[in-house]
Parts: sequence; structure tokens; C-alpha cells
Amino acid sequence: MERYFQIALMITSVALIVSIVVQSKGVGLGGLTGADLGSNITTRRGLEKTLFKITIALAVLFVALVLGTIAVAK
Repeated sequence: MERYFQIALMITSVALIVSIVVQSKGVGLGGLTGADLGSNITTRRGLEKTLFKITIALAVLFVALVLGTIAVAK
């Protein structure tokens, strides 16, 4: 059972990384390191809004899988 949690955790972590990197479009490589070149406040619409919600869901799933892996390992 622990093996399934670990595999799901790896898949979720890769998907979470990809969704975060895709969101930082237009900021270049500086956005990956946390550098903020401008403070443009924009409203998320369409695909950006969907991607934002997917990222939140993946983060929640990641935390749940980590807690599940810890619970199964004990």
C-alpha cells in the first residue's frame, strides 16, 4: 500500500511542478527563482483561472498523499 502512495506522490509532485511553471509565463527565467520584475495585478480568466484551480487541487492532493504515506508507513 505504501508503494502506491509513493507512486501517486511522485506523479502528483511532477504535475504540481509543471502547473506552477506553466503559470509563470511571460516572466522569463527570473520568475522561476522568485524574482518579481513587475507588480502587474491582473484578473485570472479562462485558462489561467482553470490552471490556478488545478494547481490548488494538486497542492491539496499532494499534502493529503504525504499525510497518507506517513500514516501507512507507521
